[in-house]
Amino acid sequence: MDLNILIIEDEPKTAKELKNMIEGLDDKLVVGNILPSIKSAVNWLEHNPSPQLIFSDIQLADGLSFEIFRRVAVSCPVIFCTAFDTYAIQAFGTYGIDYLLKPVDEEKLAGSLRKYEQMKLIMGTKNGVDYRRLETVLSGLQPTYKSGLLVFKNEKIIPLKTVDIAFVYSAAGIVKVSTKNNQTYLLTEVLDELEPQLDPYQFFRANRQFLINRDVMVMAEHFFNRRLVLKLDRETPENIIVSKMKAPELIAWMQR
Repeated sequence: MDLNILIIEDEPKTAKELKNMIEGLDDKLVVGNILPSIKSAVNWLEHNPSPQLIFSDIQLADGLSFEIFRRVAVSCPVIFCTAFDTYAIQAFGTYGIDYLLKPVDEEKLAGSLRKYEQMKLIMGTKNGVDYRRLETVLSGLQPTYKSGLLVFKNEKIIPLKTVDIAFVYSAAGIVKVSTKNNQTYLLTEVLDELEPQLDPYQFFRANRQFLINRDVMVMAEHFFNRRLVLKLDRETPENIIVSKMKAPELIAWMQR
């Protein structure tokens, strides 16, 4: 008998990868639906039979996913996917809810599914899990992002507020920060190091060269081969091209 699974995740790429990973573990594991928000999840759960298992991201575009379980009576177990640090993760054990740390590891995913099989109804609202209390615990432990960086110009070390960044550009091994008032500075960190330090609501990694601030984003236009080209409210060293694979992630970010 197939196990009907629902995924609640607002990042299309992450959701697709999780779906493929789940269904790749066993032919009997079937992801019936992927829902991107609190609103869509509540609507679907109110009008459809309950799945047997839910995988849910915690931080969705329209709020924390615990709101779903306060608004809809969900009797099936829920496995949360989270980017919270290890201290926050300890809270899950306290309330008897399983979790997967992002990025999801296949071995740990398999372990969570084995736990589900062993403890069919130990998770979820039916056994009295206090989602409101869990939300209170975790909401105070959300990742802390940098509010300022140290940048360099003419042998000077200058503090720069992240809210003043327009975009960050990397080329030929040199990383430059362009500010909203059109100043340019050097940065010692590479984009792969900088990206996780900045608020993902505010900043988007468009490609290998660009990290952009939402405040300077004007539009996205269709480009060749289903790619997108971004238009900012200022000139950039080169066109900002978003790949076909990353385009859905950009659209989801723009809708937040």
